[in-house]
Amino acid sequence: MGILRDIDETQAPLMEHLVELRTRLLRSVFVLAIAFGVCFYFADQILAFLARPLAEAFPPGQGRLVYTKLYEVFFVEMKVGLFGAFCVSFPFIANQLWAFVAPGLYAKEKKALLPFLIATPIFFIAGASLAYFVVMPTAFRFFLGFQGSAGGLPIEALPSAGEYLSLVMQFILAFGISFLLPVLLLLLERAGLVQRATLAKARAYVVVGVLALAAVATPPDPGSQLILAIPLYLLFEGSLLVMLILQKREKRASGDNTESSEVA
Repeated sequence: MGILRDIDETQAPLMEHLVELRTRLLRSVFVLAIAFGVCFYFADQILAFLARPLAEAFPPGQGRLVYTKLYEVFFVEMKVGLFGAFCVSFPFIANQLWAFVAPGLYAKEKKALLPFLIATPIFFIAGASLAYFVVMPTAFRFFLGFQGSAGGLPIEALPSAGEYLSLVMQFILAFGISFLLPVLLLLLERAGLVQRATLAKARAYVVVGVLALAAVATPPDPGSQLILAIPLYLLFEGSLLVMLILQKREKRASGDNTESSEVA
């Protein structure tokens, strides 16, 4: 009987956690659905915003988006609605995730994780902004430079709406996620999974990895690849610098605690 009572007592908090998880998931899905409805309603305006770098890359009065399938524009607007919904609802979803995880953490762990939660959207927005305002206009002007003629026939760029949206989402997600590198490295270092000295010795491998990532995540033009690779490496070096500052601060704090204990 005692064993059965212990099993019941352990199952009770588990069921409470599962119920809370279901509640927060339902809230997140509900907010995501509402955000999708709003973004789908304004899909034309959002698509116009996303198409602005391409429109500015074309000569004045030229350029257009076409579609070759009757249903293509509908699915483009669906993708725009989903993309916008995730962006809009992400703060609420992240808040629900934090509210579910936070009660199981110690105060010290909450204090350590909170800066990473704040830094994540900031770095993602920084990477996405770099892609939208710098990389995409540069890449589009490069690609449109191949327009001309061959054998008396004009070579004209007629990008489809679906392919263009996929390219834009690739740019934004690739740069936004890549800019989370400092958050990931600092989190791993705080957790004790990697050491700053190990990362510093692996600089040559990091350069190769950054160049490989830039080659995979961006279109095959050198300009876009360098625009991603250079900030990524600078973020890596910045992460090492922040690690060094935190280590010195911890050593100073531990030294002060040792002196105070000796005086006592």
